[in-house]
Amino acid sequence: MGISITEAAQAMGVSRKTLSKIVNGKGRVTSEMAIRLSIALGGSPESWLGHQTAYDLWRAEQHRDELDVVSLLAAD
Repeated sequence: MGISITEAAQAMGVSRKTLSKIVNGKGRVTSEMAIRLSIALGGSPESWLGHQTAYDLWRAEQHRDELDVVSLLAAD
């Protein structure tokens, strides 16, 4: 888009640090941020939250084997 993080943050009414964290995978898209992203970049707030949820799930799946969970499903 040819716009810097600083310019985008200003347009969205957030700090550069806040937006930079999100862009670099170190911050989360909150409900309010999803609305800001929707207004600034298009798409629905739900889609922005969906991207965050998908990312969170992907990260959690990376540690699936470390979870101490026993299946309660009956064996066939």
